[in-house]
Amino acid sequence: MRRLAIDTSTLACTVALQIDDVLIERHEEQAREHTRLLMPMIRDVLSEAGTELASLDAIVLGNGPGSFIGLRIAASVAQGLAFGAGLKIVPVSSLAAVAAQVLSESEAGAVAVAQDAHMNEIYLGLYVRGSDGLPQALCDERLHAVGNIAELDGLDSCIAAGDGWLRYPEHLAANVALARPDILYPRASFLLPLSNKVPAIEPSALVPAYLRQKVAQKPQ
Repeated sequence: MRRLAIDTSTLACTVALQIDDVLIERHEEQAREHTRLLMPMIRDVLSEAGTELASLDAIVLGNGPGSFIGLRIAASVAQGLAFGAGLKIVPVSSLAAVAAQVLSESEAGAVAVAQDAHMNEIYLGLYVRGSDGLPQALCDERLHAVGNIAELDGLDSCIAAGDGWLRYPEHLAANVALARPDILYPRASFLLPLSNKVPAIEPSALVPAYLRQKVAQKPQ
């Protein structure tokens, strides 16, 4: 594998480069700094690896759901780099990347990922551990209002992840089987193994997973 992964869907600006068995990563959590951080981080990992973008197989994009502005930043950079280097893009769920880290660092059988969607809603992804150890979606990712999550009833060893649980503590309280989350944001290194299960697309075909199409849309 020779792939560059990027994600700016949350507070985290995260970049990872995998060249065969070598992994180089940069990860910073700073609000409203993605436009300043992202390109220098990409140049840094490419320089450290002694390689060029055009020699890679593809660009892996953390495609949300998440911050509207954050998604646009990463999508625009990924498209620009891919067009310039003649590469395709592999869009991977940013929620699934969080779940992948939880599963790799615990014995959990399931993960409930919630990222802050504002307006008393979360971006919700529910995953179980697949036979390969990677997250397998239990249902479609969706916007979810504060309250009980029906799919969690009877689901064993499920861990909460994502900052949405901290933003809306009453949501965590409504789902008492979940533990308080330790992993809040996606890391680009966990996009990479997931990218093997997603087809690459032309840069022009990329559609960010906004879920909420109108930023000012009223919650249900």
